[in-house]
Amino acid sequence: MFTQTSYSGTSTDQYNLLGKQLDALLTGESNQTANLSNASALLNQFLERINWVGFYLMENGELVLGPFQGLPACVRIKIGKGVCGTAVAEKKTMLIDNVHEFPGHIACDAASQSEIVIPLIKDGEVIGVLDIDSPELSRFSKEDQEGLEHFTEVLLKHL
Repeated sequence: MFTQTSYSGTSTDQYNLLGKQLDALLTGESNQTANLSNASALLNQFLERINWVGFYLMENGELVLGPFQGLPACVRIKIGKGVCGTAVAEKKTMLIDNVHEFPGHIACDAASQSEIVIPLIKDGEVIGVLDIDSPELSRFSKEDQEGLEHFTEVLLKHL
């Protein structure tokens, strides 16, 4: 039913195709866990040079681990702590070239060197974050940020 997709063209073209694939994959399904699981699997297939991709969801005032691809991870993150908690507190994407230089970084996987976290904002409230780690320094570009922010916009239509 699903096959490996070859992505070509510019980074923008590739992220646009990814957004269309996500929309098609999630259309007709309303279960949040299923949709987040497929979204993390799709990103894991699409992105190169990453070691973790997944979601943390808001629950009782803190982030709690949701669907992901990668090694076991930290389960709970307080708002304002680490890259994920800071993204929630500031309601903005965090693009971190070197996680070891980020004050209060939470090291769930010692191999992680860079990270991007995009808050999932619905009706003005943060409902969670998309978190992606890489074992390479400076792995994520501004083009990745724009493409992943578009990806989360598509995703939010299905949550």
